[in-house]
Amino acid sequence: MQALIVDDNATNIALLQCLIAKIDHCQSIGFTDPSEALQRLPELDFDIALVDFVMPKVDGLELVRAIRALPRHAHVPIVMITTAEDRDVRIETLTAGANDFLAKPIDPVELRARVVNLLALRKAQQKLEQRAGFLEVEIDKALKVLVEREEEIVWRLSRATEGRDPETGGHIRRMGLTCRILAEELGLDADICRAIPVAAQMHDIGKVGIPDNILFKPGPLTPEERAVMQTHAMLGEEILSGSDALLVRIGAEIAGSHHEHWNGKGYPRGLAGEAIPIPGRIAAVADVFDALISERPYKRAWTLEAARDYVVSERGRQFDPACVDAFLRRYDEIVNLEAPASATPRAARPTAA
Repeated sequence: MQALIVDDNATNIALLQCLIAKIDHCQSIGFTDPSEALQRLPELDFDIALVDFVMPKVDGLELVRAIRALPRHAHVPIVMITTAEDRDVRIETLTAGANDFLAKPIDPVELRARVVNLLALRKAQQKLEQRAGFLEVEIDKALKVLVEREEEIVWRLSRATEGRDPETGGHIRRMGLTCRILAEELGLDADICRAIPVAAQMHDIGKVGIPDNILFKPGPLTPEERAVMQTHAMLGEEILSGSDALLVRIGAEIAGSHHEHWNGKGYPRGLAGEAIPIPGRIAAVADVFDALISERPYKRAWTLEAARDYVVSERGRQFDPACVDAFLRRYDEIVNLEAPASATPRAARPTAA
């Protein structure tokens, strides 16, 4: 254990160091210049501090406050050494952060008793801190396992969608990454930014309930078929609803709202503006952009320029203006994600997505 001793009198320093040396496993470092001690506080390691009350330039109270202001020394025991018996002085000293007092002239027996007791408390405190650190590491490990399992479940659910709609394998991954980029650009909570790229992969999970003859139809859908196709949004939300997990809750929001339009003309509920959950608004931009530049059975891939222009043209209509603005600010990063193999710069005439 290490003791810090600060006293402007060299004789007092020598006496205190001699007494501290008689305590088992205890060493000391002394300063006769309180200004030097103050300057070096951030780099010093000590388990107890003995500070003289009356010193030039930097007095004991100022030094105690400085010790307490440093997180690494916030709980180190401090003993104030003073000749003052004034009650107000003692209260001020305790308020500054001192734990105990020693009166001058120093009684060697009293010093030993107080220092030994305070060091015992310090050792117990360190053991608790070590235990807390160990528990924190173990909790982090357990949480990591839970997150990994949660993400694995999402991945498997996404694979189920991919099995029903093979061309969406790369699409769901790129969409998730785009959602994270947009969420970060919009300044969303860090937990949401971490969860949204995985949660977004479940946006079309409801397609597991769409009949093959509609899901895989190579040409345009009839109004009746389109109505059936649109049920995948509510179905996906129902599949994911009721979970306490943030990732799954966000997935449910995205599944149920990524086809809503800012102007209220989307589906399944016809929500408008900020009534649409923000993850759904983000996913709407990410989903449409990547779908446009991807080859599908019913359409050719759009050029990057045409898809970008479409997103811009729907600002304030299909898409949240703030999400479109975020998309434009991070556009270069988004298009540098792994592009679909079918996305080429050829001038294909855009067709309805």
